[in-house]
Amino acid sequence: MKALQIVKYGEIKDSLSINEIEKPSVKPNDVLVEVKAASLNPIDYKIAEGHLKEMLPLKLPSTIGFDVSGVVVDKGADVNNFEIGDEIYSRVPQEQMGTVAEFVTINSDKVAKKPANISFEEASGLPLTGLTAIQALEKAGIKEDDRILIHAGSGGVGSLAIQYAKAKGAIVYTTTSSKNADWVKALGADRVIDYKTEDYKVVANNLDIVFDTLGDDYTFEAFEIIKDGGKVTTIMGPPDEETAKKMGIKDYKLPEQLLKLIKEKSAVYKYTWMQPNAEQLTDIKTMVEDGDIKPIVDLIYSFEDGIDAYEYLATGRAQGKVIISLS
Repeated sequence: MKALQIVKYGEIKDSLSINEIEKPSVKPNDVLVEVKAASLNPIDYKIAEGHLKEMLPLKLPSTIGFDVSGVVVDKGADVNNFEIGDEIYSRVPQEQMGTVAEFVTINSDKVAKKPANISFEEASGLPLTGLTAIQALEKAGIKEDDRILIHAGSGGVGSLAIQYAKAKGAIVYTTTSSKNADWVKALGADRVIDYKTEDYKVVANNLDIVFDTLGDDYTFEAFEIIKDGGKVTTIMGPPDEETAKKMGIKDYKLPEQLLKLIKEKSAVYKYTWMQPNAEQLTDIKTMVEDGDIKPIVDLIYSFEDGIDAYEYLATGRAQGKVIISLS
């Protein structure tokens, strides 16, 4: 079978290659999926460029990709929650990375049925962004009438987070550029802040929650605009101590500046290290079928043009997900 593989670390055009490899074997708890579509994420090309080789060491060549949709064509002896022919989608665990390929094996407890009312291409764009948004907002305990700022609302995670927060009944502020303002408002944002012409800290304040998708100074500035007892939930700031422990970071302490800000506002601070979760994918399926969430796709590339797809993603110009179709 064919697969798009990282063959060496470096620039995308040099680090990726379409290779012929062996079809994966099925373990007792796995399903074998004929891949119909795989969506691309920034972590993919960062791995290929070598930025994460200390944290995520690979034996090269290694097939790229984590998000997938497709059809179950075989299953292990212990799998009883899926049948051959089921249409599924998944964010595969780290050890099964390799979704930009004709076939992939996935542990069945990381797999969910695909939303019935969308294409394989659309479905493949949901897992990582959708799971990240849900896990980050649920850590903050989002509820009806919460006032929340979601940074970078036109990004993959931000666009899903806006829709999820609105489905929960929250009042949503978001930052984006003027060219994306109408599009982000159409997703459900109540107040769109043009970060080039407006100071978000003036427009949005006394908030219940800030969802920090940018990190750096934005993490610390979040405490200026939450109310006393408010919550900051981040995917880019320093890990909280509980999450750091789960990530295997020993003797970790929050930065003193962050500890001071948390204390001053009696705030809750949470970091999300996204984990594959079939139950939450099933929740996303229901929300898509009910019309509460819709996938946002920018461009779809053929498998043969997969390297071009990653080069485009790396430009940062995508408005929605970049997909490789194998259908």
